[in-house]
Amino acid sequence: MNQPLPDPDIVHDTPEAGSAGGALFGSDAIAQTLRALGVPFIALNPGASYRGLHDSLVNHLGNRAPQMLLCLHDEHAVHIAQGYWKASERLMAAALHSNVGLMHATMPVFDAWCDRTPVLILGANGPWDAARRRPWIDWIHTCADQAALVRDFTKWDNQPASVPAAVEALLRARQIALTAPRGPVYVNLDVSLQEDPIAALPPLPDVTRFAPPQPVHPSQALIDEVASLLSGARSPVLLCGRVSRDVTAWHARVALAEKLQMATLTSIKLAAAFPTDHRLHVAPPGNRLGAGARKALRDADVILSLDWLDLGGTLQQAFGKDPVSAKVVQISCDQHLHRGWSMDYHVLPPVDLHLMCEPDVAVPLLLERVRARSVPPPERSGYDLPPPPADKVTLQGLGAVLRAVLAGVDHCFTRLPLGWHGSYTPLTHPLSFIGADGGAGVGAGPGITVGAALALKGSGRVPIALMGDGDYMMGSSALWTAAHYKIPALVIVCNNRSYFNDELHQEQVALKRGRPKQNAWIGQRIGDPDIDLAGIARAQGALGIGPVETPAALRPAVEQGLAHVRAGGLCVIDVRVQPGYDGE
Repeated sequence: MNQPLPDPDIVHDTPEAGSAGGALFGSDAIAQTLRALGVPFIALNPGASYRGLHDSLVNHLGNRAPQMLLCLHDEHAVHIAQGYWKASERLMAAALHSNVGLMHATMPVFDAWCDRTPVLILGANGPWDAARRRPWIDWIHTCADQAALVRDFTKWDNQPASVPAAVEALLRARQIALTAPRGPVYVNLDVSLQEDPIAALPPLPDVTRFAPPQPVHPSQALIDEVASLLSGARSPVLLCGRVSRDVTAWHARVALAEKLQMATLTSIKLAAAFPTDHRLHVAPPGNRLGAGARKALRDADVILSLDWLDLGGTLQQAFGKDPVSAKVVQISCDQHLHRGWSMDYHVLPPVDLHLMCEPDVAVPLLLERVRARSVPPPERSGYDLPPPPADKVTLQGLGAVLRAVLAGVDHCFTRLPLGWHGSYTPLTHPLSFIGADGGAGVGAGPGITVGAALALKGSGRVPIALMGDGDYMMGSSALWTAAHYKIPALVIVCNNRSYFNDELHQEQVALKRGRPKQNAWIGQRIGDPDIDLAGIARAQGALGIGPVETPAALRPAVEQGLAHVRAGGLCVIDVRVQPGYDGE
């Protein structure tokens, strides 16, 4: 970010002051190191395996820098830290209780991995020395190589055996997590290491000497070769993929597209990367490529990918079994993270020139070297949908209400439902949308929203989550953390009372097998009884509105919710939307 978001003013659970001096413990040094590293918050669901660190955060540091955020589930702790980074690009910590807490949180760790989001995850183990274990509980909460549970989808892990080793492990963990391509790291702290007394706090190293490396720059020769290719292109296409929230970098991408009159596409799976209402943004972002996007790619003679998610799969959608006729330029260092367990590297794309660096580094260099092209702007398509129905609530109708109500309001979509069409609301700023969860696991929406809302508190930008009812129900208890710490956010549950995407899958299977598709709802519908989603919000201290079941009631509900959030509150609106997706 050009101007970092302010540290939010949230509720502080203030401990009573103790006597000065006294004994020191290993966890005191660990807590001091977290403060030195600039970790602002640590989200956690408490557990005895890190009770030593918990005490140090409270009674040694006064529950400040980092401040603890109590969560009602281990999953929420990691998702909050993920959402915090996505909105602020600041590293946050999450603590997980022993093997059981880590097993709870494996999905959000995987989400952060696929999302290329750094999270400093602190775990803990029962005493490795068997002679020091309490009967039963310490035995089942102690395991060999605990980090093996997440090693295939973390960048690095460590289980330090001494206080100096723990300090070094945290320095290294932060450095690795923040080095592109970024991702979660895991440091496992033995109970005895935390709880054993120490004579004195070890001197903390100068953390500036252990910062992540500066971004790699491509060679000038490679920049010149790509610039020449783009300058001479007949019909270039820009794919804006994984990029930062930096406003200057945003303007550089727009300037590059405008200088080359380059058709541009973005992905709704990723954070806002280019204004979707710009004349060069040729097709709305969607869950799959629409007809306009496929045509733009098939007509292209040069395709410039800025770390596009699943470049190979996207080209497959556009070209089918035909060879890719365009020259393909990939700007991405993601290959440094590709391993054998997870296939999140996707289809292997054909690439003619590869700049192994972050897009934010390369775009300004290309902007300086390309020659301007004077050609008519490319054709835009897919934005003109028929009007939403007047007799039922749809996602499109919700989009129309949001466009009207949010006019002139700085806002940030922290979640969008699977059926959202990119034409419903324009994305005009790097924080207009922070992207999906990464791993496509249901239940991430509430936690990520709380983390992003925490980062945005005090910025003047309103966090708004649009999520499905299944996503909401799996993660709804994350909202208690927002209510307790007075973190404002607007959550609109797009409630079709079904795992509707899976209904479509069951229809496809039934049709393929010559069986009745009418049975696709079985095992998918969430009803009889309906769930009081607004009641769940009210039970946790939020304003709950709904169910909203008519178009006439929709705008007043959204206006009421928005006013409540702008006044500092948390609001959940249950909107009963019709199942169905617009566009392709």
